[in-house]
Amino acid sequence: MTSITHKAPLVHEEEAQLKADAHRAMTLRKTWIWVGRALLAVVVIGGWQWFTAVGLVDKFFFGQPTEVWNSLVRLFTEGTAFGTIWENLWITVQEALGGFVVGTLAGVILGILLGSNRYLSDVVGPYIRIVNSIPRIVLGSIFIVAFGLGMGPKVLLAAVLVFFVVFFNAFQGVREVDQNLISNVRVLGASPLQVAMHVTIPSAMTWIIASLHTAFGFAIIGALVAEVLGAQHGVGLIITQAQGTFDPNTVFACMVIIAVVTLGAEYLISLLEHSLLKWRPPSRSEAQAI
Repeated sequence: MTSITHKAPLVHEEEAQLKADAHRAMTLRKTWIWVGRALLAVVVIGGWQWFTAVGLVDKFFFGQPTEVWNSLVRLFTEGTAFGTIWENLWITVQEALGGFVVGTLAGVILGILLGSNRYLSDVVGPYIRIVNSIPRIVLGSIFIVAFGLGMGPKVLLAAVLVFFVVFFNAFQGVREVDQNLISNVRVLGASPLQVAMHVTIPSAMTWIIASLHTAFGFAIIGALVAEVLGAQHGVGLIITQAQGTFDPNTVFACMVIIAVVTLGAEYLISLLEHSLLKWRPPSRSEAQAI
């Protein structure tokens, strides 16, 4: 009895030591990751600055990091000919968010519907592939001609780009659901709606959430492309004006702004993913990271 009492503290000490070692290893790994990222940024930006400074790369065409920074400062302090950068950025974000929501909802609904019904899939599938093969810039031109220069055509083009990303993931996610599980649930008396709500959709949710990371980037692209084709406000219009005046630094500055917005959205989508998929066991890469 005494030996058991003495062994218990030793076991707790070993567990505490293992946890401390694992925490130190994870902290060291994260530190080295950030060091690597910082070094990569220094090499790329520093190399770009050096190549343009010595004349190996023509800064008239490719810009220069210091001038890109100056363009960013001017955008946020002096604004543009179309209003402040905040006003134009907010319009672009609204268009992207609208397209993201519409495209995601349509992609999820149709993906689940066609993935669950083979007859509908065989009938509608070829038409979806035909529409998917149309160059998006052509659709953008059609939308602007049909609906004008307002926000509508930008939202539509962004929604089209998002739709196909989400649709194919939702469709494949439904097809990957264990059919034996669905059969067992049906045997227990579940209705088609109950099967969808409690089996199909939760099982396909991993595929759907994974597509959202790519989908928001496509929503931003759709909004910008539509603004470049024709707009009264927006970051795409600023890019078009900079292109017309041979100002690559402002183009890169707008790219930096859009990249920051996209990374912020990516972070929020990651939070949503962790919240909705708490039940999912960690993937191999996540387990290795831990």
